[in-house]
Amino acid sequence: MDFSFTDEQVMLRETVRKLMDEHAPIKYLRRLDREQTYPSELYEEWVKAGFLSIPFPEAYGGLGGSVLDVVIIAEELSRRSADLVMAYAGSVFCGLNILRKGSEEQKRHWLPKLLSGDSKMSISISEPDAGSDVGAIRTTAHRDGDNWIINGQKLWATGAAAKNNVINVYVKTDSNARYQEGMSLFLVDNDTPGVKMRKLDMLGRRCVGTYEVFLNDVRVPADRLVGGENKGWDVVLSGLQVERVTAAATACGGAQAVVDLALQYAKDRKQFGRPIGTFQAIAHMLADMQTEVEAARTLMWRAAWMVASGQKALREITMAKLLASETYVKVASMGMQVLGGYGYSMEFDMQRYFRDSRAATIAGGSSQMQRNLLAGLMGLKV
Repeated sequence: MDFSFTDEQVMLRETVRKLMDEHAPIKYLRRLDREQTYPSELYEEWVKAGFLSIPFPEAYGGLGGSVLDVVIIAEELSRRSADLVMAYAGSVFCGLNILRKGSEEQKRHWLPKLLSGDSKMSISISEPDAGSDVGAIRTTAHRDGDNWIINGQKLWATGAAAKNNVINVYVKTDSNARYQEGMSLFLVDNDTPGVKMRKLDMLGRRCVGTYEVFLNDVRVPADRLVGGENKGWDVVLSGLQVERVTAAATACGGAQAVVDLALQYAKDRKQFGRPIGTFQAIAHMLADMQTEVEAARTLMWRAAWMVASGQKALREITMAKLLASETYVKVASMGMQVLGGYGYSMEFDMQRYFRDSRAATIAGGSSQMQRNLLAGLMGLKV
């Protein structure tokens, strides 16, 4: 089995690294985190470089790439900041949902706007009483002539307030049906009358922003319904594999960055007359960290390869997401220990990776939900 990159994919990785070196230096990332500011300038550079266009067909202005290309980009972005991937991936995932489930008219309208950067997109499913339990959503939409009227409240909406953002809102359109049969997806401009947002003060992933969204008699045209009435669950399932393998890649990139930071510190920091990395206690920690990250990356790349090959890979992507996110949290904690007091200082970057890592085992399907899913795929009832 060959996991090697094509020449084009090697070039893509180098392009992402060079762009991030130039446009996302450490001082810039620290400012975004400190000021909780959306990376608007960086997003524009991604658009110019074609990163948003890569996984979309040429017929809609894309570059005809695959999930492997998305994973390469996500892993490289997260080496600088896992938070940044949320801005990139939100637009890509929502665009791919339109590509898979939207009408031809919707594709022609929305995809060029998305790929040119004229519009951004974000996902909004969770609610105060509906996180892992998607069936508990209470936000509703009802038909009123040529429009739909949406009422409800959403939570943990990442990137919802970005400029020119269109929130992909999942709602109940048939309250008497099971959620698999009564949920729909609507595209709602974040400046639509009746939409109000409150930015939440989060421990990590602070620049893209996490929001509570209130929808009060929000009127949207019927052509903002994607995939058909009561077909929202089909849209969710259609993007599951790409979204979770990208989440695994994001965790792997952040975890590798942690190892790199800790390793460099262990080489530079001297105690008792020699670098601390020459002490077995530290050296073995770093060896374990790198081994576990590489194991997670190998599982992630196998899952990505299977998805790109058109194979059923639910088990593999679930394992990859579980292991990668757990590894990110683990090595970030160990990295803090290697740096000691410097890791705990806000003047050094290890604490940012530590804070950001804690979302990995929660967002995009918690580790507990991944284990439940895996157990079920193994024939166990939990």
